Amino acid sequence: MATYSVDPGAPDEPYLAFWRERHLCTLTTLRPDGSPHVVPVGVTYDPEAGLARVITNGTSAKVSHVRAAGPEGARVAVCQVDGRRWATLEGRARVHTDPERVGEAVRRYAERYLRTPRENPARVVIEIEVERALGNG
Repeated sequence: MATYSVDPGAPDEPYLAFWRERHLCTLTTLRPDGSPHVVPVGVTYDPEAGLARVITNGTSAKVSHVRAAGPEGARVAVCQVDGRRWATLEGRARVHTDPERVGEAVRRYAERYLRTPRENPARVVIEIEVERALGNG
């Protein structure tokens, strides 16, 4: 299987279908020393909005790493793997606390992962403005 680039705003149907399947993903952020911090997360992909979304606790290390990058956002990547198939979304991440944005992220998470996450008053959403999409399969 060859690696291919995908138009992140208009992915082909097989690529988009893979992002609709229920898979655990990883989020890679950079620590202040430049070393990668890779953690398992749930991710939703919204090509119409050009966003990937991760819901998380506002006190997490990943949130700290994104916030430390400043208003331009942090360079991050999310990836999912299923056997030989994989897909990666890269872009700029920013943390949002707005209840409407967080609610939309929770709704999309529940749709993809077939379960509503537990209540968390400290929940935030990391929104990634997708600049590059790669994958195979």
